[in-house]
Amino acid sequence: MEGGSDPALLSALLADDAVFHSPVVHTPQIGRPVVLAYLVAAAQVLGNDAFRYTRELVDGNEVMLEFVTAIDGIAINGVDIIRFDEAGNISDFKVMVRPLKAINKVWEVMAAQLETAKGQS
Repeated sequence: MEGGSDPALLSALLADDAVFHSPVVHTPQIGRPVVLAYLVAAAQVLGNDAFRYTRELVDGNEVMLEFVTAIDGIAINGVDIIRFDEAGNISDFKVMVRPLKAINKVWEVMAAQLETAKGQS
């Protein structure tokens, strides 16, 4: 989130075969281009003035970052669970969000952001 939604910065952190697990999409998203699209959209949607990480847990090559933010007055609490490969690149990125009202809002705004991004590429 420190780099915002800069695709070049995010892309450099991703393994070629990175996997993204969305809180609202049933199937894992596989491969750098699609994972990058989701992470850029998430940074643009969630990375507002209310966003902050509140807790960090590190265990070897795995990190769990708890975050809070708000969209349209709806409080969002979530975690990013990130696994790094031997080269230090992100190989697996899972996002979990609560409560249900927050998940619905994230789905609504992320779907619009991804559709806009798809139209620009």
